[in-house]
Amino acid sequence: MLVLLPPSEGKAPSGRGTALKLESLSLPGLTEARRAVLDELAELCAGDEEKAREVLGLSEGLRGEIANNTQLRSAGARPAGEIYTGVLYDALDLASLDTAAKRRASRSLLVFSGLWGAVRVTDRIPSYRCSMGVRLPGLGALGAHWRTPMAAALPEAAGDGLVLDLRSSAYTGAWKPKGEVAGRTATVRVLHAPTRKVVSHFNKATKGRIVRSLLAAGAAPAGPAELVETLRDLGYEVEVQAPARAGTAWALDVLVDEVH
Repeated sequence: MLVLLPPSEGKAPSGRGTALKLESLSLPGLTEARRAVLDELAELCAGDEEKAREVLGLSEGLRGEIANNTQLRSAGARPAGEIYTGVLYDALDLASLDTAAKRRASRSLLVFSGLWGAVRVTDRIPSYRCSMGVRLPGLGALGAHWRTPMAAALPEAAGDGLVLDLRSSAYTGAWKPKGEVAGRTATVRVLHAPTRKVVSHFNKATKGRIVRSLLAAGAAPAGPAELVETLRDLGYEVEVQAPARAGTAWALDVLVDEVH
């Protein structure tokens, strides 16, 4: 099972660990594309601060992140699972999983990123600011920048098992499963059952709980149909729309009564 996650806007400080080793990150086929983004991001942030703030879409209160982006090669690096914070990652709470569940997380979780393309939670990275919606002056829109290298690297990462796609819309454009990979992909919406509406905070927290439940249970559904049954066994209320044609992802709605 491969679980695709969005990153978080909020990130923990880099700390004082060993500096980034770009070549040591998972999915080595993305290395050159990562280097291109890293180099241009550092150059942008070392220049006109106001231009960098505008390009990166940072508020005045986040101006200090521009200077941090100039130090990404020398800053301490920590496992991505410790760098990413926020609602989904708080609910997932990787640190409190038992040893076996942590091993499963290291194999199955893949976090998408405007800067790194995608990383596993054990990959050591520094804290940064660069969302997938950014358009860098030289490289252009990052979603488009990542499509070609992702198209080569991600099918191999997906293997022949289930792909559980929990990414937000900003990150889905960087890689869209196609063909038989799409046929074993399941996307998930989380809906407030009484209103049938998506609530952002609630949506993120529930997705984090779903991933935690699967990891803690040692669940290994072979495909989308098995995932539906697994989630129901774990106590989730799931409605499913099977694909109308081959090569299309399954669409799952998880219904929750309480918004928290």
